[in-house]
Amino acid sequence: MPIRAQRIARGGRVGRRPLLLLGAAAMLVGGPAFAARKIARIGFIGRGSRQSGQNVLDGFRDGLATLGWAEDGDVALLERWADDHAARLAEIARELIDAGAQMLVTQGTPATLAARSASATIPIVFVGVGDPVGAGIVSSLAQPGGNATGLSLSSGELIAKRFELLQQLVPGLRRVAVIARNDLGLEQRLLDIRNIAERMDIKVVEFVAATGRALELAFRWLRSDRYDALYVASGPLGPAKRAEIIALANGARLPAVYAFTVFAGAGGLMAFAADENDEFRRAARFVERILNGAQPADLPVEPPTRFELAINLKTAQSLDLSIPPSLLAQASEIVE
Repeated sequence: MPIRAQRIARGGRVGRRPLLLLGAAAMLVGGPAFAARKIARIGFIGRGSRQSGQNVLDGFRDGLATLGWAEDGDVALLERWADDHAARLAEIARELIDAGAQMLVTQGTPATLAARSASATIPIVFVGVGDPVGAGIVSSLAQPGGNATGLSLSSGELIAKRFELLQQLVPGLRRVAVIARNDLGLEQRLLDIRNIAERMDIKVVEFVAATGRALELAFRWLRSDRYDALYVASGPLGPAKRAEIIALANGARLPAVYAFTVFAGAGGLMAFAADENDEFRRAARFVERILNGAQPADLPVEPPTRFELAINLKTAQSLDLSIPPSLLAQASEIVE
């Protein structure tokens, strides 16, 4: 049955006021009153901290408001943040369900898998899953077939673009070191990287390491050989782990491209990724369709449509690199 909630319309225009944000404790105390007002309770699972993820949460709220799901008793958003601790995701998913969430919106593959493990029936709208088919989240992109759908990362297109950016930065690019941590979806991601690099006549050498000693050893080996550039294929990581890998990458004095723009803001040279703000705005459309009775099984998974290129000029200067004007012209964010 569709989840019913009142919608607001004023002369064909939608009121763009903040959504009602409620913590789990407030929801439990005020449950009966809210139930009487037919509020749609949506659980939001963010991978990082609330501070670092505020932009994507705002994007989601804007998307809902644009579609008419605003305050005055329409939607209650129960937000939870894992603070980059993947081990907490399963507990968070169960907590949200116990708090009355009728739908879960998830950020990234680990959060989505945790939500799927917590419930095989509650609708899940995911954002930022690299390979939802390979991860077993959906049966196919066109026909998800279960209780989850949303927006994938379309990793092949993103990988090819990152290599193209490195080619623009390093004419004659031939040999690239790839650093990745052993997380969910690694096998498929490395396979995509190998296949795309081969098509582009680029040789890749892979180093699979998380942090600490293993990562230091990988970079020590990397510095002992000759590479034209570095591709950091790890996820966004937490602040401390991000700082560690950026320091090692800059210490290797190689042009580096990262898979999440947060790396460029933290001192990494260059990053290319899907625009997460836009992804979460679009996720609101999935939420609306499910609230109106659609089944996740029947809603095709969509690829990203907007992308971001972030370049850190301060880091480029420290590495004695000159960024071509043609590359700067493509940047959506320049860190100086």
